[in-house]
Amino acid sequence: MTPEQPVTERVRIRVTGTVQGVGFRPFAVALAGRLGLVGYVGNDPGGVVLEAQGDPHALAELHRRLASEAPRLARVESVSVSVIDPNPLVQKGFVIAASGRSAGVTSIPPDTAVCDDCLRELRDPADRRFGYPFIACTNCGPRYSMTTRLPYDRVNTTMADFPLCAACQVEYADPASRRFHAQPTACGDCGPRLSIPVADLVRLLQAGRIVAVKGIGGYHLVCAAGDPAAVDRLRERKRRGGKPMAVMVPDLLAAQQIAAVSEEATRALTGSSRPIVVAAARERDLADRVAPGTGTVGVMLPYTPLHHLLADAGAPWPLVMTSGNLADEPICIDAGEAEDRLAGIADAFCHHDRRIHVACDDSVVRVGSDGMQPVRRSRGIAPAPLPLPVPALPLLAVGGELKTTVCVAAAGQAWLSQHVGDTENLATLAMLDRTASTLAALQRVRPEMVISDRHPAYLSRRWAAQHASRLGVPHADVQHHHAHVAALLAEHRISPDEPVLGIVFDGTGYGDDGTIWGGEFLLGSYAAVRRVGHLRPVSLPGGDAAIRHPARTALAHLAAAGLSVEGTASGNALPDSDIRVLCRMLATGSHCTPTTSAGRLFDAIASLLDVRHAIDYEAQAAIELEACAAAWAEPHTTADPVPGWSVSVHDDPDGIVLDPRPWVAQAVADRRNGIPAGASARAFHRALADSVAEATHRIVADTDVRAVGLTGGVFANAVLVRDCVDALRARGFRVLVHRRVPPNDGGLALGQAAVAAAGGARIVSQPTGGQDRSTPCV
Repeated sequence: MTPEQPVTERVRIRVTGTVQGVGFRPFAVALAGRLGLVGYVGNDPGGVVLEAQGDPHALAELHRRLASEAPRLARVESVSVSVIDPNPLVQKGFVIAASGRSAGVTSIPPDTAVCDDCLRELRDPADRRFGYPFIACTNCGPRYSMTTRLPYDRVNTTMADFPLCAACQVEYADPASRRFHAQPTACGDCGPRLSIPVADLVRLLQAGRIVAVKGIGGYHLVCAAGDPAAVDRLRERKRRGGKPMAVMVPDLLAAQQIAAVSEEATRALTGSSRPIVVAAARERDLADRVAPGTGTVGVMLPYTPLHHLLADAGAPWPLVMTSGNLADEPICIDAGEAEDRLAGIADAFCHHDRRIHVACDDSVVRVGSDGMQPVRRSRGIAPAPLPLPVPALPLLAVGGELKTTVCVAAAGQAWLSQHVGDTENLATLAMLDRTASTLAALQRVRPEMVISDRHPAYLSRRWAAQHASRLGVPHADVQHHHAHVAALLAEHRISPDEPVLGIVFDGTGYGDDGTIWGGEFLLGSYAAVRRVGHLRPVSLPGGDAAIRHPARTALAHLAAAGLSVEGTASGNALPDSDIRVLCRMLATGSHCTPTTSAGRLFDAIASLLDVRHAIDYEAQAAIELEACAAAWAEPHTTADPVPGWSVSVHDDPDGIVLDPRPWVAQAVADRRNGIPAGASARAFHRALADSVAEATHRIVADTDVRAVGLTGGVFANAVLVRDCVDALRARGFRVLVHRRVPPNDGGLALGQAAVAAAGGARIVSQPTGGQDRSTPCV
C-alpha cells in the first residue's frame, strides 16, 4: 500500500482596508509560517493579496486570524477567500512578493508616533541607532506625509531618496526583524539627517531664540514657553494676535501639571496619533501667555524621535510649537520655502533632508465633560477612511472657505484630507489643489463629480468649477448647513431612512434665500432637509467688517431689540462717529446683510457683557465668552446664577424662531446692575440650551423623530454642548455630537460627499458648460 497523501488546498485571499504601511505583510508571513503554509503575500493598489497552500484547517486558521490578530495600526475591512488550483511547483516557505497592480482602493495609514521599541533603541548607547532622530520601524513613523503613490513600497515614498545600507538591508529582508519591509526605516549611515546637531538646537532654545524646526508634516516655530519675551516676539512676528498656541511637554506627568488631564485626554495624549489636546489650564501664567482669555491650554507629547532627543538633551520645557507659517498661510514643508517665508519670524532653522510629500498640521482635539471632540483632523488621524451611508460614485468634495479639508469618495468609503486651511488666499488655494490631486491619486479615485459649497464668492467654489471642467465632469454644490448635518449623520452611520433634526449653529453659511444663515433647525437626512426653525434674523452692518468687531454686531442686536446703544458696554467701546454711521446704516438698511448667525449672537453678547469688542482671530469673542461661563460654572453648580435669562421661542409662519431680543436686553441690564460677566455668560448658555430643547420639542411633537444632532462651529463650545445635551436628553431625545470629524467647517467636505452620494447635491454645470440649477445628483 502507498501511504495516504496529505490533503492540500490553495487559496487566494484579499484583505482590504488600512493594510499597507502597517506591517501587514510581515505579519502575514510570520502567521503563515507558523501554520506551516507556503505561498506569498504582496501589496497591490486594492490592499493586500495572499496565495497560500497547505492543510485546509491551517488555511481556515489563516483566513480567520488575518483579521483577528492584525497589526495594531491596521484596520481590516474585509477578508475574502477563493479556492484555486494547487501549484505542484510552489516555492518553499512563505515570502513577500513584488507588489502588483489591480483595481480597487486601499487606504494609506496616518503618520504614527514613534513606538516604545524604537525609543528604547534611540536611548541605548550600544544600539547602532542610538540618538538617530529618524528612527522608525514597521510599527511607527511617517506614512501619509511621505507616500507618493500606491502600492505602499519604499520606491513609492520619499524614502526612495535614501538607499539602504548593508546593515539596514539585512533587517529589511529578515522576516524575524521588526524592520522587515518597514518602508521608513534607515540609520545614521544611510538615512535622513538634521542640518544642525540636537545640542545646538537646545542651546538656541535655551537662549530664547525662535527656531523653525522641520518635522513629519511641516515646520514648527518653536520657542521656550516659559520665556515671556520669546513668546511675545513669536506672537508679534507671526501676526498671531491673541490666538492660542500649543505647547509640547516631555511626558504625561508634565502635561498633568499644566492641564486638567482626564482619562480620555490621557488616551489621546499617549496614543499613536498624538494630537494637541485642549483641556482646562492648571498653570494660569502659562495659559495666559500661550492661550490668553481661554482658560485652556493645548498640550501635546513628543511624537517624533527628535522631540524625545530634545527632552533628553535638556530643552527648556514646555516648548511652544506652533505651525510654521504666517497667519492664514499654509504650513511650510521644504527648506527653501521655509527660509523665504519664515525669515522674518525664525532666528534659526533646523532642516532635514527627507522630503515631505503631503503637508500635515498637528491634529487638535478638545476634551470636555461630554467626551472628546475633534477640532482639527490632520496629522496622525487623516486620511483614515470613514464609511459612507450610501454607495457613492467616485467624487471629490472641497468643503467651504474656512478650515478647509477635501474629501474623495468611492463606493462606500470616504477619505477626508488633512487640514488645508482658509482658502481666502491664493497660497492656501494652491495647497487645496495639491491636496485634492494627491489624495485622489493615492486612493486611486478619478472623480466623476466635483462638489463645493453654494456660496457664490468662495474661492474654493471657483476652484471646484474649474477643476470639474478640467476633468470633464459635472460641478455640483451643497447648501452649507445641509453639509454640516450630513457630516454628523455620516460619522454616526445614521441610515438614510432615519429622519433627524439637525441643529446647526455657526458663523456664516450661504442660505437658500440668499441671506446669511447660521442658527438653523433642519429636518431630514442626506438627500434633503427642510428648514423648520432658525434664530430671528438681524441686519449686520458692513458684513464681514462686523465679524471682526463684535461691538458692531452688538449694535445690530440692540437695534433689532429696539434698545438704545447709549451707556452700553458696546457703545462705550466705539467712537461716536462710528456709532452714528452704523446707526444710519441700520436705519436705512444700506450695506446691511440679514443673518440668523448664532456665531454673531455670541459675539454680540460678549460685547454687551464687556468681554470682547474686537477680535484678533476667528471666534475669539465667543471663545472668551465660553471661558467666562466655564470659570463661573466651576464654583457655582446649582440653579441659574442670574434671574431673567429664560426660554425665548415662538412660532412663526416659516417655522419655530428663537428670539434673542430678551437676552440682549438682559445682557444690557446685567451689565448696568453690576452682575459679574461670568454669571451672565453662564445664564446665557443655559437659556440658549433650554430654548433649543423647547424648539426641538415643538418641531418634532407630531413626528417620530427622536434623534437630534448638534453641529456647526458654535458647537465647538463645550459649555453649550453640555447644556444642550442635558436639556435634550431630559426631554427624551437621542443626541448626536461630533466624535470623529470636527463640528466646524473641517467636516463640510465629508457632508458634501454624503449628500452627493444620496442624490441631494445640485448640479451647477455639466461638462459641456450647460447650466441646470435644479437637477439633483444621481
